[in-house]
Parts: sequence; C-alpha cells; structure tokens
Amino acid sequence: MGRWRSAAVGAVVMTALSTAAVPASASERPAVAACPVQITVAAKCYTGKGSNGAYYAIAVPEKWNGSLVMHAHGGPDLTATSDPERSVDDLGRWAVMVREGYAWAGSAYRRGGYGTRMAAEDTENLRKLFVSAFGRPRTTFVHGQSWGGNVAAKVAEIYGGYDGVLLTNGVLAGGSRGYDYRVDLRVVYQYYCANHPRPTEPQYPLWMGLRKDSTLTSAGLRARLQECTGFASPPRERTAVQQRNLSDILAVTRIPERALESHLRFATFTFRDIVHNRLGGRNPFDNRTIRYTGSHDDAALNAGVERFSANPSAARDLSFDSDPTGAVSVPTLTLHAIDDPTAFVQHESAYRASRQGAGTAGKLVQTFTRESEHSGLSNSEYATAISELAQWVRTGRKPTAVSVANACALFDATYRTGCFFDPAYVPADYASRVYPRPGGKHWPALSAAREWVLRFLPGVGIAP
Repeated sequence: MGRWRSAAVGAVVMTALSTAAVPASASERPAVAACPVQITVAAKCYTGKGSNGAYYAIAVPEKWNGSLVMHAHGGPDLTATSDPERSVDDLGRWAVMVREGYAWAGSAYRRGGYGTRMAAEDTENLRKLFVSAFGRPRTTFVHGQSWGGNVAAKVAEIYGGYDGVLLTNGVLAGGSRGYDYRVDLRVVYQYYCANHPRPTEPQYPLWMGLRKDSTLTSAGLRARLQECTGFASPPRERTAVQQRNLSDILAVTRIPERALESHLRFATFTFRDIVHNRLGGRNPFDNRTIRYTGSHDDAALNAGVERFSANPSAARDLSFDSDPTGAVSVPTLTLHAIDDPTAFVQHESAYRASRQGAGTAGKLVQTFTRESEHSGLSNSEYATAISELAQWVRTGRKPTAVSVANACALFDATYRTGCFFDPAYVPADYASRVYPRPGGKHWPALSAAREWVLRFLPGVGIAP
C-alpha cells in the first residue's frame, strides 16, 4: 500500500475509530425538557449531554410503537463545540417521526466541523444511552439527512443494533467524490473573479478553501460574490461583465444559480475546516486532469485555472472517513428530490454503485420525488418512507418505488403536504453531473477486507 505518512502527521491526524463507543453513565441520564411546539401529539421530551460532550435531544410519544429513529443531522456545522440548540431544533424539524409513533433521538455531535465517523460514533453513543435509559426498542432505524445521510450510511456499516436505514437527500458519494463540484467551483470562481483572495491579500492554494488565519466572514464572501457576478441583483441591474462571469461560472460548474452562494461558502469555510483542522494542512482534492467546458472561452479557462494534485495520504484519510463502502446488511430506503440543488440527485447513482460493488444492492430501494428543495420535503413522504421501511423490516417484503409512491396517499390524508413521487425516474451516472477524476483517488466501494485493515491502522482517518 506504500508509505502511509510521517510519524509527525500521524500524531496530528488520528482515526475516529480509536475510541470505542461509550455506554451511558448515570450522569448522562436524560433530563425532562419541554417538547418543541412542532410535536403536536402527547410525548415526553428529554435533553442532555453525552460523555464526549455531544448535546442531544430525545422524544418518546405517549403512544410509542416500540421503535426508535436515530437521527443524523446534516451540515457539518462549523461551531467549535457541540451546539445545545441543534438537536432540539432537529427534533422540531422531524416531529413527523414522533407523530407517527416513533421515539426519536438526535445528537448534535461533540463538535462542529467535518468528521463523518466521529458523527457516526456520537450517534451510536446516543443509541446506547437511549437503551440504558428507556430499554431496548423493538426495532431501531437510523435516519440521515444531507451530510447526515453520509453519517447514517457509516453508522450502518460500522455498528450493529440497527434494523433499517433511511437516507433523505443524502450526500452519498462520500467525501472523496461528493465535493468535487465544489472544488471545481472554487477554482473556476477565482479564475473569473480574482477576488477570493484579492491580488493585494496573502495568497494561498485554493484547495485550502481559505487560509487558516483569515478573518473573512460569510457576509464578506457574499459581498465578493455580488461584486463579481451581481448574483443578488435582478439581471437588468448587472453589468455586462458581471452577467458574463455569472453565466460562465454556472455553465462550467453546473451548479444552480439559487445555490451558488451556499456552495461557495462550503468550498471556502468547510474546505478550510477539512484541510486545516482535520487533515493537518494536507490537500485531499485534485483537478489536475479536468477539462472544464461550457464557458465563452474554454481554452483560456483551462489554460488559466489553478491546478493541483491531491496528497495521497490526505485523499486516503478523507475517503476512509466518509466514503460509503456499501457494506450494509439491513434494509435501506432512500428518498431524494430530483431537483435537489445542494446534494445533486446523482449522489444516489454513486451510492447504488457502492452497494452493487459490495453485493448489497438487494437491500436497497431508492425513491425520487419531483421536488426542488434540499433541506425539506413533504411530511407525507417522510411518513410514507419510514412506514414502508418499517414494514419491510417487519415482514421481509421489499417495497418498490411504485409501492412506496402508492402508499403515500394514505399519509397525505393526514399531513396534506402532497405526494410527489416519480417511480419511473432513474438518475444518470454521477459523472454526468460532476467532472470525473480518473485514477485511484476515489474508492467508491471499499472491500470489506480493505476497510478492516484501514480501520486498525494507526493514524488513519479524520481527527475526531
């Protein structure tokens, strides 16, 4: 496998699996708390802080059906420590699960910032705490939304104790491929705008996202984006240069205009977290072979855009931390908006390839909806999805995209938020939306043997 890394770097970047998931202690026992207003059924809610410092929230409905939904939230948030409000907010957002009779538990994770296996471990720690405090549920599901879909996929791969997996609008290509379109945005934006950094500011390689000691804020980044593209202005108020810059950036990166700012924020601040805080300053990203297309002058763009090659150990560590192996032995149902502007629907194609590579695609059902938002879909669909997954686990009868779509009307009679399933839809290959990186950087389906070997190598992974 080659020379992994120096001892100095290995001391900085440690595997997120170096510590076992910890059981609940008496001091961690949940405290009774007020339920969020979104929970409209009789229920008891609890909050607390785990031994790793992760805040959490729990809800148990009065008419509990005996099953538990463990929730993995998205992001990642970039707070330095665990946010005590995060899990409470998530409980309100996913109150549909409690209304459907499920107990619900969600961790805010021990800190903000990247770390898929860290977040998976904190989710597993909370499951054990729930069992200690309330008893073992009849069945336990793990649900992940957005980046939390990546976290939940890792939970199911690493830990036992879960009977089913629900992934909604998930970032399922993993870290080694899932952010390539943001890598492309970062360099293409700088080619056209030359203001991030400005020529008068300290320079740094763009794979860093942002230099470690920069004081740039989200508002400051937004101002630079507006200065270059006029994205926040009506088209008639943009200059000709701004409009051309905006048109070229969108055409080359294939990022929707409405999500441009959020993707650039991620490619700035979250990349800084990944590189400086989790990988010891090493570069996991690569664009050396990409030929960018769609601009008014592709030759000039490709001649002038910044190029870089990934540090092999950094690419390996990011992959190990976050890339799905597909080694999931329990029923898995995914729900994804076809026009998701943040986690493109082609993430589902990447995930199916991982499951096929691991020989577990028979335990996967993917469903798609004619919706265009990332952070929230129809409550009728969420209720349908968890019900169909639970029935699959209970009876062994695997649903289909058609049967899931047909089941939605029953739940929509209660929630009246609409059913938008498109059972005939099949997403195109991931490479149809994101410039593919040839070579050995990406591990879309790690073998079980390779996963086991890497798990126990010292100094492999993202810093916990």
